[in-house]
Amino acid sequence: MTIKCITFDLDDTLWACEPVLRRAEQTCYRWLAHYYPKITTRYNQKQLVENRLQYLHSHPDQAFNFTQIRLDWLAQLADEFSYPAHMADDAFHVFWLARNEVTLFAGVLESLEQLATHFRLGTISNGNADVNHIGLGKYFDFSVNVCNAGAAKPEPEIFHYAMQQAGCDASEILHIGDHPQQDVLGALNAGLFAIWYNPSRDVWLEDKKPTVIIQSLDEIEEQAHFL
Repeated sequence: MTIKCITFDLDDTLWACEPVLRRAEQTCYRWLAHYYPKITTRYNQKQLVENRLQYLHSHPDQAFNFTQIRLDWLAQLADEFSYPAHMADDAFHVFWLARNEVTLFAGVLESLEQLATHFRLGTISNGNADVNHIGLGKYFDFSVNVCNAGAAKPEPEIFHYAMQQAGCDASEILHIGDHPQQDVLGALNAGLFAIWYNPSRDVWLEDKKPTVIIQSLDEIEEQAHFL
């Protein structure tokens, strides 16, 4: 079967996630300190992150939807300090803007430009990065996330939703991501082909093997043509 569509994970596949989220948390905290200082007087940044994680752990049914659970947590925070309800939306927007300030891995643009001439491209992400805001939207035909799919990786439903958006059968789609369970096993269990993006050359520990393992994104096109 010929591969017609290639889908990408975003965080830690096209850019490093941890420094982006760390900077976004810092930006949001500084904004809160300026506009809603009672919160930052009560909580330093580390304590505020711990407060959010406690909220997340107490709402496991929402834990997969990072956008909604952050909004709900911010709303609770606004209520706790008697701030107006719009604080939650405003604070989330500040976080979201910073969260979308990413530094692409070397070779990402070149790989996307080349692949887009031969395949339909899409994204499948559990996060809330926005490829259009980042400036990558022109390369992708569709973007799938928790909000529009109603499910998160590695659940098969999010991959099935991507199949609908792509207009392709599972056997015509190749998914690429860094996470062994969420990306590789999730895609394989949904019937897709799966590339494990493994630039650090970690050891694969799962019984089911990825279709292909790569260390560089410029290997994708050659591997896709072999399938």
